[in-house]
Amino acid sequence: RRFPLVFPGDPFDKPPCRGCSSYLTEPYVKCAECGPPPFLLCLQCFTRGFEYKKHQSDHTYEIMTSDFPVLDPNWTAQEEMSLLEAVMDCGFGNWQDVANQMCTKSKEECEKHYMKHFINNPLFASTLLNLKQAEEAQHHETAIPFHSADDPPRPTFDSLLSRDMAGYMPARADFEFDNYAEWDLRDIDFVEDDSDILHALKIAVVDIYHSRLKERQRRKKIIRDHGLINLRKFQILERRYPKEVQELYETMRRFARILGPVEHDKFIESHALEFELRREIKRLQEYRAAGITNFCSARTYEHLKKSRDEERLKRTMLSEVLQYIQDSSACQQWLSRQADMHLQSAPVLQLFLSPSTGRRSAPPLNLTGLPGTEKLNEKEKELCQMVRLVPGAYLEYKAALVNECNKQGGLRLAQARALIKIDVNKTRKIYDFLIREGYITKA
Repeated sequence: RRFPLVFPGDPFDKPPCRGCSSYLTEPYVKCAECGPPPFLLCLQCFTRGFEYKKHQSDHTYEIMTSDFPVLDPNWTAQEEMSLLEAVMDCGFGNWQDVANQMCTKSKEECEKHYMKHFINNPLFASTLLNLKQAEEAQHHETAIPFHSADDPPRPTFDSLLSRDMAGYMPARADFEFDNYAEWDLRDIDFVEDDSDILHALKIAVVDIYHSRLKERQRRKKIIRDHGLINLRKFQILERRYPKEVQELYETMRRFARILGPVEHDKFIESHALEFELRREIKRLQEYRAAGITNFCSARTYEHLKKSRDEERLKRTMLSEVLQYIQDSSACQQWLSRQADMHLQSAPVLQLFLSPSTGRRSAPPLNLTGLPGTEKLNEKEKELCQMVRLVPGAYLEYKAALVNECNKQGGLRLAQARALIKIDVNKTRKIYDFLIREGYITKA
């Protein structure tokens, strides 16, 4: 028993043959008694009398084909769909490429047919016009006003700034968050003969994918809401706080995902205000302990305190000079340290350099009395002396490199140079020392 020729909804979107799993080419056979989903067979499996589960070879069937005219007697439905697909692939106006992809019509025939039936067709034109007018009427009162915004930063790919910005891609306005979440779904296909366990497993994989999508959107929303896209601008705003508040800002940044952007800023501002109040209270307590009862006396006290500190510094410098006066090498080291701390001491240093020997290498830095020295071990002290780096700066550079290494799982020399921004030779020595001592690992 045969039925008349029918035209399916979309011949390009159909499952494979249930008999041999091959791609169905027209004409093919559809069982009229089985389904949904439709039970489709190629002509070879149909002629062999293929049977599967409820499908029997004596069922009624339909022959599926697109070999009949629709808009033009000389064009079949299959050619109409091939033309639309070719225009979508090659672009409107590239008629030679469209004709080459179709293989059955010339360039002039493709252009003439498309312009006549799909562009200049009054039925299509009126329909599109009505749709456009309806869309304009719908959005006329709810149009979103345009506001100019800062041009987003465009860091180079795989740079340190790009990684700090969570892989932000300005051209796509997107982030590199969990880019491979879709890979788990590429081989999943829900078919009718799946077992219950296999079907439940596929549903679980889809649920996991949805949870990853939600996490991706949550992270994007946090970065956009808190203004973390332009990281450099964010860091400039952060530096307006005192150093102690900056450390608090860095520590409390992880809690920004819990609070909203306004609430988080209020939280930081309140701690900054608390720090200022504590510092003022401490200053007032110092005035009270000194017997000061008015601000006029406080200004005099501050002036005298500054003078006393300067005199104490001069006495300390004099005692150091007397301590090293018998040792020319130690005296030269002391003068070098003072030259680094006070630029006006440089002419004095030149008096101790022999003009006959010309330029000589700088002596090791004397760490006596420098803040942060007590936090260094012997090897770190030796490094700071040879590199001529004050302990406080070394500790900051070390913390920055170790933190970046923990984030990236390794650190390259170029990344270290971009991070601490000092003399490249000093950076190389610090980098090699930290790797040698096991503080960081090479990427």
